[in-house]
Amino acid sequence: MEFRYLGRSGMQISAITYGNWLTHGSQVENDVATQCVRTALDSGITTFDTADVYANGRAEEVLGAALAGERRESLEVFTKVYWPVGPGGRNDQGLSRKHILEGIDGSLRRLGMDYVDLYQAHRYDVFTPLEETMQAFADVVRAGKALYIGVSEWTAEQIREAHALAVELGVSLVSSQPQYSMLHRIIEGEVVPTCEELGLGQIVWSPIAQGVLTGKYKPGEDYPAGSRATDESGGASAISRFLNDDTLTRVQALAPIAGDLGLSMAQLAVAWVLQNANVSAALVGASRPEQVAENVEAAGVRIPDDAMKAIDAALGDVVVSDPAQVARSTPRKRPA
Repeated sequence: MEFRYLGRSGMQISAITYGNWLTHGSQVENDVATQCVRTALDSGITTFDTADVYANGRAEEVLGAALAGERRESLEVFTKVYWPVGPGGRNDQGLSRKHILEGIDGSLRRLGMDYVDLYQAHRYDVFTPLEETMQAFADVVRAGKALYIGVSEWTAEQIREAHALAVELGVSLVSSQPQYSMLHRIIEGEVVPTCEELGLGQIVWSPIAQGVLTGKYKPGEDYPAGSRATDESGGASAISRFLNDDTLTRVQALAPIAGDLGLSMAQLAVAWVLQNANVSAALVGASRPEQVAENVEAAGVRIPDDAMKAIDAALGDVVVSDPAQVARSTPRKRPA
């Protein structure tokens, strides 16, 4: 396993970070999730990311149970706050002081831990003054319930304003967690340069583009049974924008590039995001333990310059890179 510093902080994290999420919280899924966590540990992963909203708290419970008995100081555990949790009441969401302070206590209770290493704002809250949000995060840190703070899917301007307040408050804003992959590069224009300047590292999610970059979706063919594209509970809508024939045809052209490097297409995709110097970790999930073991093999891989150029040529204009799209992740109405 390769380890990298999280931004300009002194904390090192595993370059492959395991993302713990559950959609339904059934016993079968919980058992598989636990097996995946154990495989991650066996593979050298020490960093785990979750959120209170995943399966309405069940994901945190499963992660906490799977990590029970491990030396806490040898792990880096991240969680997030913003989206509705619990019964979904008026204050069970957003980045108000009330929700943040209650949210961290709920997360720690479910995780069975005294603190998390990183507490992240899952989205930007346009309805709460940023000063209120950052003061609440600072108080969480001062109470010893989180060591660092981060954000997820914030624009460069939002990050800059939050960083200035964090400096005033004397706390460490160290990370950004955006979507990033060969196909989705919207952070490169503004977010990455801003974070490089301010000392934040990227913990990127969906490096395999919801599974599209594995090459398992073929143009003109039915989707594989049990894949995300067939999940009507939400997975299908999330992946749909990648499932056009042009994109899928271009993705198939990556197969020989991966083969020449001795990598699977999934490993190539994960290694590609790790090639960005501002990326501290690639966040990978798994529905089977063997997927975890495969993804770990991408750690430490260096893709040659000619292969990087070949990837760009293969994907061409299906790549999304407009930095203005970052702002679309900021909800404009209450998520209730």
